Amino acid sequence: MLDWLLPALIGVLLVLAGIGAVRRMNLWRAGQAEKVDFIAGLMAMPKRYLHDLHHVVERDKYMSRTHVATGGGFVLAMALVVLVHLFGVDSKILAWALLASLVMMFCGALFVAKRRLNPPSRLSKGPWMRLPKSLLTFSITFFVLTLPVAGVLPDGFSLGVIGGWVFTLVLSVLILLSLGEMLFGMTWGGPMKHAFAGALHLAFHRRPERFGGGRSTGLKAADLGGASHGVAKPSDFKWNQLLGFDACVQCGRCEAVCPAFAAGQPLNPKKLIQDMVVGFAGGTDEKYAGSAYPGVEVGHAKGGADNIITDGLISSDTLWSCTTCRACVEECPMMIEHVDAIVDMRRFLTLEKGETPNKGAQVLENIIATDNPNGYSPASRTHWAADQNLNVMKDVKQADVLFWVSDGAFDMRSQRILRAFVKLLKAANVDVAILGDEELDSGDVARRLGDDATFQSLAKRNLATLSKYRFNKIVTTDPHAFHCLRNEYGDFGADALLSISGESVEVLHHTTYLNQLVKEGRLQLDTFKGGKVTYHDPCYLGRYNGEYEAPRELLASLGIEVAEMERSGYRSRCCGGGGGAPITDIPGERRIADMRMEDVVSTGAELVAVGCQQCTAMLEGVVEPRPVVRDIAELLSEKLKEPEKLKEPEETIEAEKIMEEERA
Repeated sequence: MLDWLLPALIGVLLVLAGIGAVRRMNLWRAGQAEKVDFIAGLMAMPKRYLHDLHHVVERDKYMSRTHVATGGGFVLAMALVVLVHLFGVDSKILAWALLASLVMMFCGALFVAKRRLNPPSRLSKGPWMRLPKSLLTFSITFFVLTLPVAGVLPDGFSLGVIGGWVFTLVLSVLILLSLGEMLFGMTWGGPMKHAFAGALHLAFHRRPERFGGGRSTGLKAADLGGASHGVAKPSDFKWNQLLGFDACVQCGRCEAVCPAFAAGQPLNPKKLIQDMVVGFAGGTDEKYAGSAYPGVEVGHAKGGADNIITDGLISSDTLWSCTTCRACVEECPMMIEHVDAIVDMRRFLTLEKGETPNKGAQVLENIIATDNPNGYSPASRTHWAADQNLNVMKDVKQADVLFWVSDGAFDMRSQRILRAFVKLLKAANVDVAILGDEELDSGDVARRLGDDATFQSLAKRNLATLSKYRFNKIVTTDPHAFHCLRNEYGDFGADALLSISGESVEVLHHTTYLNQLVKEGRLQLDTFKGGKVTYHDPCYLGRYNGEYEAPRELLASLGIEVAEMERSGYRSRCCGGGGGAPITDIPGERRIADMRMEDVVSTGAELVAVGCQQCTAMLEGVVEPRPVVRDIAELLSEKLKEPEKLKEPEETIEAEKIMEEERA
C-alpha cells in the first residue's frame, strides 16, 4: 500500500508547499520595486548560504555545528527523498546516501532538542519548541521507509494484514506531521519559514556587497520630491526588504546585543522584525512567542500592507529608541538590515509628519539655520584654533592632509581632543589645513533623525567646497563624520569630486592616520606609566567601518596592554550616543552609558581610552567615581617625546676646543 501512498503524500505536500511559496512571494511583491540581478543572485546563493552566512553563525559554535548537521542533512535528505520515494529511482547508492543524510540530520536534531530543553531567554518559544520533534520524526520515519530500498529489509516488508495497516497508518500520520512541518511550514508560515525565505533573501539581498568579506553600512539615499517620503506602511518597503523580514529565524541574537533593549527602552529588534512580518502578512502579534518590547504587552500590533505603521503596528517610541549602533545587524545570522528599516520609518515621521520627539525638531532647525546641531554661529567654528597657527584651505588652496574638524569645534571638551591631534600632526611635520568657516555639519545627525533632505543638502554643499581644493587625505577625529564622508557621500558625487590627478582621496579616522605616522617613525612616544587601561570601540568606527586594530596598536605603542571588556570589538556595547538617541531621549529603566561604564569597571581599568568625541561625552556623563575617559590622541600627545637637539658635527666640536685652548 505504501508503494502508491507514500509518493502521493509527498506529491500533495510538495504541491501545497508550492502554492504557499507563490502566496508568500505575492506578499513580498506588494513592496516597492528594487533592481536585482536575479540570475547572479541565484548562482551566488549557495556560496552565500554555505560560506558567507556561516562566518556569522560560527560565532555560536554549538549552533553552527548543529545547523550544519541538521540543515545540511535535511536539504540532502529532501532531495534524495524526492528521487527515491517520489520518482522511485531504484538505486541502492542513493538509498544509502539518503540513510546517511538522515542519520546526520537525526544527530543534529538531538542537539537542537538539547538546546530547547532549557532555552536562553532570547530564543522564541511557542511553535519553535516543536521543531526538534518534527526534525527527529522526519529523520526516523524516512529512515525506516528507506531500509527496504537500501536492501536492509526485504522488499514488500510486512507485519501482517492488520499490522501492515497499522504500520501504514502510523507512518502516514508521521509523514504528514513531520514532512508537513518541513514543507508546508516553509512557505505557509512556521519555524521552517526561514529556510525558504532565508535562501531567497541571501540571493536577492539589498546589500550584496556584504558577501565575500565585504562591508556595506551607508544608508540608502531617500528619493526626494515624490508624493511621500520614508516608509509609512509595510508596502512602502522595497520588496526584498519584506523578503528579508520573512527570513528571521527568531534566534534573538539581535535582542541579546541591543543596548536599548538592555536599558529597558521600548525596543527589541527581533520583535520589530516580527512586527514587520505581521505588517505585510496581516493578522496580529498574538502568537508571537518571544520577548516583547520592554514595558509593552504583546497582542496589540495589527497588520495589513496598507496600514500606517505607527497607527497600530509599532510605537514611534520604538523607532526613536534605536541608537543605530548596528549591533543587531552585525549579529544577525540571516544578515537582516534592521537599521535600514528603522531609519526608513523615521524618515516618514520626520519629513511627512514632523514628529521628531523632544529636542529633535529644534536640532534639525538649528542645522538648517546654522549648519550645526546646537545653533552656534557658523563664524565661531574656528575659535578653538585661534592659537593653533593652522593653515586654512581658502588661503593655501592645497595640503597633504585636510583636517575635518566636525562639530567638536563648538564643544570645550572636544576642543581638547582637537588640540591634542593638531599637536601630534605638527610633531610629525604633517602638511595640514582646515576648511575653517567653510566646513559645514556632515549631516550625520540629520540623516539618523530621518531628515534626509537636510543631509543631502549638506552633503552636496560640502562636496562643492571640497572640490575647490587639492589634498590627498581627509582625516577626522569624529567617527560619525568619517562614516558619512567615506560611505554616504558617494551617492552625491563624492567619488568624482574627491580625487587628485585621478587618484581617490583617502578618508581616514585619526587613530588610523596616527598609527601610520607612528609606524613610519614620524612620532616618537614615551611609555605610559599609568594604571590599567581598557578601550571602548566606537560603533561608527568599528562595526560601521571595520577599524578595530589601529587604536589598539596605538595603545600598544605606548606600552599599554589593553584590558579588554567582555563586550569589545564587533560586539562592543554602544555608549548610547549614536542615532540621535541623546536628542530623542526615549526613557528606559537605565542609561546605556551607565551600562557601558559598568563594563569598563568590570575590567579593573583606571582609564578608558576612546576614539570618538560623542563616546567621550557620553562616558564622561556617567556620575563619578568612575575611571578616567581620554581620547587616544590625548594619551599620545601627553607622551610625545621632545625632539632631541641636533648633534653638532665633529669638525665644529673640534674647532671649539681649539678656540678654547687659544683663549687659555
